[in-house]
Amino acid sequence: MRFVAGADEAGRGCLAGPLVAAAVLFDLDALGVADVRALSALNDSKQHDPEAREELYPIVMRTALKVAVVSRCVRGIDSRGLHKTNLAALHDALARVARPGCVCLSDGFPVAALGHDQRAIIDGDATSAAIAAASIIAKVSRDRFMHRADGLHPGWEFRSHVGYSTPEHRDAIPRLGVSPLLRMSFQSTAYQQLAL
Repeated sequence: MRFVAGADEAGRGCLAGPLVAAAVLFDLDALGVADVRALSALNDSKQHDPEAREELYPIVMRTALKVAVVSRCVRGIDSRGLHKTNLAALHDALARVARPGCVCLSDGFPVAALGHDQRAIIDGDATSAAIAAASIIAKVSRDRFMHRADGLHPGWEFRSHVGYSTPEHRDAIPRLGVSPLLRMSFQSTAYQQLAL
């Protein structure tokens, strides 16, 4: 096997912000010893701190044959549902990098057929370099978006929690109301104090 594509997403469990899926295609024959050594630090993005993810991001971009990032907005998540949105985003990201003869790997969830060998791997971001690379790209891309959103939506502290359900984020909801980045389809206790 020469070509391996991996896909993963970031932001599935967030109260606010987009869901971001990424796919990475590696040409295993083109990777040199230095590339393999640099990629050996890959793991599930949640296992790395933000600084380590930022260091891995350009390594993945340099060593990958192709990279695709797909973002799904809050209103789309609310109207279509999170799971459907997630599967479609993973599929679309893989479709953008897949090539004849490749195997397409997704983290945990099987995606719709792409016309290539496909496998869903439980905890794939901890066992597949291609999925782990996609995990890094998705997480860094999403975090950068949320950091920019912090300046556009003062008081929400998106830079610190990037949309996840932290105590600070939940406390801001009754104080500030509904941010345009909040996913209102989530059944969260954080929304119980709002008069919706």
